[in-house]
Amino acid sequence: MRLLVTGGTGYIGSHTCLELLQAGYEVVVVDNLSNSSEESLRRVQELAGKALEFHRAICSTAKLSKLSFLAGQWMR
Repeated sequence: MRLLVTGGTGYIGSHTCLELLQAGYEVVVVDNLSNSSEESLRRVQELAGKALEFHRAICSTAKLSKLSFLAGQWMR
């Protein structure tokens, strides 16, 4: 199962990503890097021994609603 983590490069988000990867989930991270860096994801991937997908973007409520709709269509 693929899971979307917004703010995944921050402290809480990166730890969440690590736990999800270790639990066997595929992780997709969206973050604007305003208070963090991609370095945290490099470390997460190294610790988990698995890759994740990263997209640098700003997440607004409208964008997330559209993304949720598209994800729902994709999973059918």
